[in-house]
Amino acid sequence: MLSKKTLITLREYFKEFKPREWLFEGENGGQYADSSIYKIFKTALGAANIKKKVSIHSLRQSFATHLLENGTDLRYIQNLLGHSSSKTTEIYTHITTKGFDQIKNPLDKLDI
Repeated sequence: MLSKKTLITLREYFKEFKPREWLFEGENGGQYADSSIYKIFKTALGAANIKKKVSIHSLRQSFATHLLENGTDLRYIQNLLGHSSSKTTEIYTHITTKGFDQIKNPLDKLDI
């Protein structure tokens, strides 16, 4: 799922760098090595002053958690992530507690 803002940035990037085979190509063209992607990621973490130990996979987990916190149904998140089992997606439900203070007991709506 690509955000509209990211698409605008990617179009600008594409016009400027004119990649031939891969959207993000290495210095001499071709596919980036895993180690290069990891170095770029670590540099970005440093620039953002993020000291927590995270991996590139953390981006995927954060995306899913933010979707959940913004009210996206877990079944949609499961589909977006390509999980065949809802149990795999349910790991994100224990990560977030955002909105817990907004949950009301249905009994409180009764006039008794």
